[in-house]
Order: sequence, then C-alpha cells, then structure tokens
Amino acid sequence: MSQGFEIKSTSGKKSSLPQLPLREVAEIQDIQQSLVAHFADIKDPRVERTKKHQLTDILAIAIFAIIAGAQGWEDIENYGISKKKWLEEFLTLPYGIPSDDTFRRVFEFIDPEALNRCFGRWVETLVTKTGGEIIPIDGKTIRGSYDRNQGKSALHVITAWSSEQRLVLAQMKVDDKSNEITAIPALLELLDITDSIITIDAMGTQTEIAQKIIEKKGNYVLTLKANHPTLHHQVKEWFDRASAQQFSGIDVSYEQRIESGHHRREIRQVWSVPITVIAELYQPRLWAGLKSVVMVVRVRHLWNKTTREVQFYLTSLDSDAQLLGRAIRKHWGIENQAHWTLDCTFAEDACRIRSFHSPRNLAVLRRIALNALNCEPTYKRSLRQKMKRAAMDNDYLIQIISSCFLDKILDSSDSFCQA
Repeated sequence: MSQGFEIKSTSGKKSSLPQLPLREVAEIQDIQQSLVAHFADIKDPRVERTKKHQLTDILAIAIFAIIAGAQGWEDIENYGISKKKWLEEFLTLPYGIPSDDTFRRVFEFIDPEALNRCFGRWVETLVTKTGGEIIPIDGKTIRGSYDRNQGKSALHVITAWSSEQRLVLAQMKVDDKSNEITAIPALLELLDITDSIITIDAMGTQTEIAQKIIEKKGNYVLTLKANHPTLHHQVKEWFDRASAQQFSGIDVSYEQRIESGHHRREIRQVWSVPITVIAELYQPRLWAGLKSVVMVVRVRHLWNKTTREVQFYLTSLDSDAQLLGRAIRKHWGIENQAHWTLDCTFAEDACRIRSFHSPRNLAVLRRIALNALNCEPTYKRSLRQKMKRAAMDNDYLIQIISSCFLDKILDSSDSFCQA
C-alpha cells in the first residue's frame, strides 16, 4: 500500500508548476507520506491481475475531487482528467487517470469499517482536547441510497459533532434491523468525552445511554418527550404548576435570550431546577448522574405567524440555566453545520450511488472533505466557495490538505493506521 505514491525528485525533472515556491513542493511530498500513513490500513479489494491503478492514487483523487465539489464517479474521473498534469507531479498514475467504473468498483468493495477506522484516527490528529466541549449526537438518513430492486433500505448513520471545532468526530452505521438506541453506545466507545457535554434528541434518551456517558466521565443533556410518557407527563405537570405560581419559593435558575434574523424573532426562556425540588420524581435512580430538569419555551415571531414550543430535558449538570441553554442551543449545530451542509452543499441526499459498500464509503469521504474545508481558516467564504476555489486553484487545494493532513502526522506516521 505504501507504494501507491512515487516520490519524484524535483531535481531530476522540471516541474510543470515552476511558479510554486520550494516550500509548497516540500508540502506536496509531505502530503504523499501522510496520505500513505492515513490509509495504510485499507486493503485493496481487487484481485492481483486486475490492478492497473494504485489504490492510494484512487483514494487521493477521490478525496481531492470531493473537496473540489465532485458528487459521483463521473465527476471524480473528470476532475482527475482535468488535473492530470498536476496530479502526475506527485501520484504514480502508471496507466493514467482511472475510469469512473474503476472508482465505482473499488469503492463498492473497500471495507467500510477499515475506511471508517482510518477516518476516526485521522480526526484524532485534528481535534484539540474536547473537555468541557458540547458534543451533539444525531442520526442522518442518506435518502438516495435506497435500492428498491434489491430490497435495500436507505443508509442511516449516527454522527458525533464538535460544536466548537466544527468537525465530525466520529460516525457509526445503524444496522438495518436496529435503531439509534443500539448505535449510540457503540459510537460513544469511539470518543473521549471526559468532561464534555453530550446532547442527544429524544430517540437517544435512554437509561443505558445515560449510564454509558457517565461511565466515560462525560455529562449529558437528553431531550425528554412522550417516548417516556410517565416521566414526561410528571415533569410537564410540575412545570405547569410551578409556572402558574411564578416559581415562588422554588430554587430555580432562569435565563432569557432574544435573537433576530432572517425575518424571524425568537424569544427563548430556560428554567432549570434540581431534581430534589420535584417530589416523587418517577424512578430517578434509573438515570445515572441525573441532577437537574430543564424546561425551554421558544416563541418564534415569523412574518406570517407566531409559534410557541415547549420542551423538557434531563441533565447530569447542575441547575444552571445559562450553561444548559447554551448546550441545548448548540445541539442544533449538528443539523445546521453538518447535516444541512452535507445535503445542500455536498448533495448527499440527492446522490443515488447505492451499490454494495459504496454509499457508506462515499459518506466517509464527504465527511473527510467537510472536516478538511472547515480546517482551512484563511479563506473567509462559504464552504461552497471554498470548494469552487479548490477546484480552480491547485495551490489552495494544497493549502486545504496541508491544514488537515500534515499536523502531527509526520511525527506519528509510523504508528498510524498500521495494517
């Protein structure tokens, strides 16, 4: 696998990019080494007699192309053809650019678990310490990945998102005959959540998940809805009575925020109370570390209507309305900055790639691209504009790759993703 790149001497061959300074040529060589190290764990699924193209060349072109906006196999091939002269500077390419069918066949049969492991280990080189950070966990269905003829349902994945660093920390496939409840504990096993705040919607509000978070020395904020009918009804009735009395004589923490924008004005009110003030709370000992209960009221004034929403939360944090309100608000970051971006910028839901392992492998490549684009801070534009510039400007693509693939990797390449 490590022979997938040929490190070509810049002294023996005149570069087709003479305008690049020597520092950037050195970066290209470092990128070669880091990509080899990152993907060394991936075994080539092809039989020996069919191997015309190096696997690492295929992976590198696919990653570069998706960062530049490619959405399918033909896009990846067209990117390679368009950038062939530049790619030949640091890829082997013994038979030129692979065809779209080659990309398709390779990603159909690459082990998705191996690719996901390499993704997770690569993310470890990007993130700083997550202690105290808010980490939303949520599921996403890749809607176009179903195959009706094969009786195959759409791929559903659970994602952990770093709200501060704007990175996908890890992801886990939900088995076809299972749900998020079983996938979330497995996802948590991949993360160091010490002192972090995990936020999960109602599907993940389970005693086993709360126990797992506490065991891993994290904290949780879990949405409480009617899937726990007795507890939900009891908490709702208590807050209704307390609100009617204006929380008189109750140890309550309160915060209000008003935000305006996009023809909308939202008023958010947060009340949190220790569980000790709610008499005879339904089976509180089942929830490991439970300390507080929260009510959030959101009133949205739109141009044509006003809506009011009330939600309740269970948390292992102390009663602090300001902190809890921020954590609850940050949970939407995974929807707005990750899931929405994958759908609208990367066109993930519209993608009809669905054969064998290709939907899952392509989902990992999209998340590599999303993280890489978010890691590049100098170009203050939208991700879509960053992708367009990466497609047009090879130097900028090098800058993106350098910002996420070179940090720490040269010091740890010997131990990274060993086969």
